[in-house]
Amino acid sequence: MRRYLTLLMLPSVLLIIWLLLNDSLSIGQIVLGGILAVLLSWAASALRPVRASLKNILVALRLVSHVAIDITKSNIAVARIVWLGPRSNATPGFIKIPLRMHDPHGLAALACIVTYTPGTVWSDYSEQDNMLTLHVLDLKDEAEWLHTIQQRYERPLMEIFE
Repeated sequence: MRRYLTLLMLPSVLLIIWLLLNDSLSIGQIVLGGILAVLLSWAASALRPVRASLKNILVALRLVSHVAIDITKSNIAVARIVWLGPRSNATPGFIKIPLRMHDPHGLAALACIVTYTPGTVWSDYSEQDNMLTLHVLDLKDEAEWLHTIQQRYERPLMEIFE
């Protein structure tokens, strides 16, 4: 039963997006959107050789709330740096962070989290030694960044994907 729900999730989301973009619930739009959703889902399945499965939805919801809070705080901090300019005493820099996670979906989610957070950029990832290089706009405390990435983001992502 769960497998069928998983198979229907992408076409359902695509159909909803189609109907919202067309701002219509006419029979023609529903049929056309349904056909396109099924065909696009079938075509996209060949592009995803590794399937993801969420193992803990409550951890995922908690992670989303942490990310939203961190993005808000980071927006304020970056705005302060931009507003004050050189007087902000920002110290940009690179930090290498060892990761324990190997799941490609978890790594992609971590890359998105880092990219969405203003003031941080995912600079490099070495698959051989599982090392993330992160550029931070204001790198005052490396230990705090290690803790944030490893405990606040990576650990929940491992619970969700691995």
